[in-house]
Amino acid sequence: MTSLTQVKQYGLYVNGEWETTAEKMEVLNKYTQQPAAEISVATKNDVNKAVASAKDALKNTFSPYERYEVLMKAADLLLSRQEEFAEILATEVGKSIRESRGEVERAATTLQISAEEAKRIHGEGVPVESAQGSENRMAFTVKVPVGVVAAITPFNVPINLVCHKLGPAIAAGNSVVLKPAEVTPICALKLAELMEEAGLPKGRLQV
Repeated sequence: MTSLTQVKQYGLYVNGEWETTAEKMEVLNKYTQQPAAEISVATKNDVNKAVASAKDALKNTFSPYERYEVLMKAADLLLSRQEEFAEILATEVGKSIRESRGEVERAATTLQISAEEAKRIHGEGVPVESAQGSENRMAFTVKVPVGVVAAITPFNVPINLVCHKLGPAIAAGNSVVLKPAEVTPICALKLAELMEEAGLPKGRLQV
């Protein structure tokens, strides 16, 4: 296993752009306790901007099949870069490389399952006609996105649990403002790059 050999800079991912802030925070290599990366720390204004961008993105059509395609492509990309993500996991979390590889596989599976569910979201008929006096009436329900989802994820499984939040939220047509654990944020930030490459529309994910 190779570790991160230099301190890489990561910004915030807001409205499809990478932005740096004045305040920075170090992410440590959990084996050496030396800095492995440096991340930007969001201000209240940054958070407000991210939420506004996430809300604005909902104005644009993002069909269930398009969500399926993006999530499936993201899963494929993640599997193709399994070793890269596993090494980042091992560095920022302190897991063994074997366990890290397994987590990347599980994360890809989570995205695949979410992708499939994007095509299966549906409402149902309500049998109001069974009530006396309602013989000629019809009722049904439809499911719609809730809007903007705030996703806060823990340090211990920092890519699979991000996918557990991100995958279903995107599949259901929502936008996501993600706040990963500050001690293990690198995989989440790299996943944002991957989601962009997979074709996720601008503003649908903020980190």
